[in-house]
Amino acid sequence: MPFYQYKAVTPAGEVQEGVLEAATHPGAVARLQQMGLIPIRAEEAGVAVAGAAAERRPLFARRGISQDDIGVITREMATLLKAGLPLDRSMEILINLASSPKVGELLAKIRNDIRGGASLSKALDAQKGVFSRFYVNMIRAGEAGGSLPGVLVRLAEFMERSKALRATVTSALVYPAILFLVSISSVVILLISVVPKFKPIFQQSGKALPFITEVVLFAGDALRNYWWALTLAIAALLWWAGGKLQEPETRFALDKSMLRWPLVGDLVGKVEMARFARTLGTLLGNGVALVSALSIVRETMGNGWLAEAVGNVARELKEGRGLGRPMMETGRFPPLAVHMIMVGEETGRLDEMLLQVADTYDVEVEQSVKKLLAFLEPMMILVMAVIVAAIILSMLAAMMTIYDLPV
Repeated sequence: MPFYQYKAVTPAGEVQEGVLEAATHPGAVARLQQMGLIPIRAEEAGVAVAGAAAERRPLFARRGISQDDIGVITREMATLLKAGLPLDRSMEILINLASSPKVGELLAKIRNDIRGGASLSKALDAQKGVFSRFYVNMIRAGEAGGSLPGVLVRLAEFMERSKALRATVTSALVYPAILFLVSISSVVILLISVVPKFKPIFQQSGKALPFITEVVLFAGDALRNYWWALTLAIAALLWWAGGKLQEPETRFALDKSMLRWPLVGDLVGKVEMARFARTLGTLLGNGVALVSALSIVRETMGNGWLAEAVGNVARELKEGRGLGRPMMETGRFPPLAVHMIMVGEETGRLDEMLLQVADTYDVEVEQSVKKLLAFLEPMMILVMAVIVAAIILSMLAAMMTIYDLPV
């Protein structure tokens, strides 16, 4: 059986670390609970050692607070509060468990604000740029309803699901990105290393070369002799494009057009719908008013065109028109999702239906990613094959011309 390295808290609030043997992770957690401990972390010994070694490497040292850090803090705080520990003592334990000095410093600031009489939501809000408005409002709703541990659990689940969604999209695009880089590198190496070796032969023949051969030789010479100019041109183009994307009008136009792109637009729309539904459902489930929740959701949207639609829906909602019908009238949201939302409104279970919509579109995102990859991978291979074949054929055509062979 594998060994698990754990961190747990005694009923008195003392942190304990150690190693125990268990068949599975849930089994390790159950054993810790049988020992009268509150389990905080339990990882396989090899994984835990590898993680600790990675943290010791300066090259990979983190400079700020990541969303993963916030997720860990949320889950651990929920565990401690559910176990009955007071908030002040929970913060002390979390400081001792901090994964980095930055995290410990952040938690110390929050603890000090709480000791100064501030509520947890105010202490979090004071850490500008670390906790989102969504996060702070969830905590505020939990404090008002007296259900802070439960809200923290739901927040941790929300962040884990959001992270899983991002990971699904990101990991699926890693292989095409690598394939693209390898393809470009192969073509560049072919042009700067292989093609120039044929040039002396062509020059000695004194014969006119086919146009395609001239183009390939010119490309090879340009890459070899003016690579620095090409690099500067690409850097300048990227800088210009980055600056243009910072302009609200350009970004809005791109967001609008992106949703109409084949395959990509479908994926972006489903990702945004899943984010919208999960965020709004989580807020409503924790007592945040619908109008306020929509205002918060709008800030979490990554697509400006859809965010504008959310703002329009919020204005319609204030006039008493509900949520589903204004969403349908915008024409910017998937009809299936809107119909499910309308059913949730009619049955009085809007928050539950929104979370169901989010789960549905999480699955849809996975399917869209697979569909996109099924198109991208063979297309990239085909394009690379065509480019390489064109280079090779241009050299063969020139050789045939030199030796007066029929082309």
